[in-house]
Amino acid sequence: MSNVLVIGGGGREHAVCLALSKSKRVDKLFCVPGNAGIAQIAVVKPLSVFDFDGIYEFVKQNDIDLVFVTPDDPLAKGMVDYLSERKIRAFGPTSAAARIESSKVFSKNFMMRHGIPTAKSVVFDSADKAIEYLGSACYPIVLKADGLALGKGVLICADFDEAKRAVDELMIDKAFGDAGKTILVEEFLVGREVTVMAFCDGEHISLMPSSQDHKRAFDGDKGLNTGGMGAFAPSPYFTEAHKKEFVERIAVPTVKGLISEGITFKGVIYFGLMMTKDGIKVIEYNSRLGDPETEAVLPLLKTDLMDIVDACIDGTLDKLNVEWENKTGFTVVIASGGYPEKVVKGYEITIGELSGVTLYHAGTAIKDGVLVTSGGRVFELSGVGSDLESAKKLVYGQIDKIKFTDCRYRSDIGKV
Repeated sequence: MSNVLVIGGGGREHAVCLALSKSKRVDKLFCVPGNAGIAQIAVVKPLSVFDFDGIYEFVKQNDIDLVFVTPDDPLAKGMVDYLSERKIRAFGPTSAAARIESSKVFSKNFMMRHGIPTAKSVVFDSADKAIEYLGSACYPIVLKADGLALGKGVLICADFDEAKRAVDELMIDKAFGDAGKTILVEEFLVGREVTVMAFCDGEHISLMPSSQDHKRAFDGDKGLNTGGMGAFAPSPYFTEAHKKEFVERIAVPTVKGLISEGITFKGVIYFGLMMTKDGIKVIEYNSRLGDPETEAVLPLLKTDLMDIVDACIDGTLDKLNVEWENKTGFTVVIASGGYPEKVVKGYEITIGELSGVTLYHAGTAIKDGVLVTSGGRVFELSGVGSDLESAKKLVYGQIDKIKFTDCRYRSDIGKV
């Protein structure tokens, strides 16, 4: 039996905590910083995810055997390195391995070096040179901040004026801080977007069911890009033929490429893909579980998550048969009215009696004994059905039982 600490405080971490809480191998479950929902199944501690020393002391005080590091920023900043150096068992990539997400420039160059299909791009560290280039570019076009930007550092621009404003936002106004010091200007890929996440032990990978998420804030894919407004898994458009192409042209070359560069990746690799007329191409890598994809995918997992975590850390993933339900997972984000721009926090939440679904807390807190909103994405409501339509019907049939001022959700998740 193990005492396990999960790092993070969103819906994804709630899903991870719930999966771990079902493991026969987990004794006590902890979470930093957690949220009101996670507090129902784990001991939460309101530490910063960047307080490595404080987290280490918490680990020692509570005889914690394993730390599951989920968010991108502490991974990029080396939490797994820090813990490993102190002989603490940790799940997640090292800082060097996490660069496939933390630096878009590194990631793009890595793909080019190893022949992994991706969008053509140009790198700029000068706003003037970027604007000059954009004056003769083909539109629409994509601008990406090099560094981590809470999932919001990707801007799709329809014309030069939009692109110039995007450069100003990223490089001059520094909307995402130093993340926009360097930018990529990429061709706009046309096709269906699909995500495949995979467990990795440094040498072997085990694919999770494919998934699709909805990034835009409003119905009909309108509004600003968000961290995600809902997801479903698997994608009915990601066929066995697509899976074969993905494994041969993208997944295997990625792992081999990392090994050839002396990078041992242990954890979860997230492949953001575009299924174009010219084949599957990589939009981006993430170095951890996606959100809200995790809330749709993890409910399908049949294998004990602790067994997978240990196999990834120990390099024995090829000896473990990871099993998934042959069903569909479906999740809808319930957000604050101003998300993703002007989020008002502190609204009281009421929850009716839910049936057949799982409510993951993302941005919640307890204030004066009352459950209140504390973030832009407040909940993810998830369900599992025999197919996409049944899962969708299940979740949307329950969603209006959750109420708070200005709450909203997309009504068209799963429309494919």
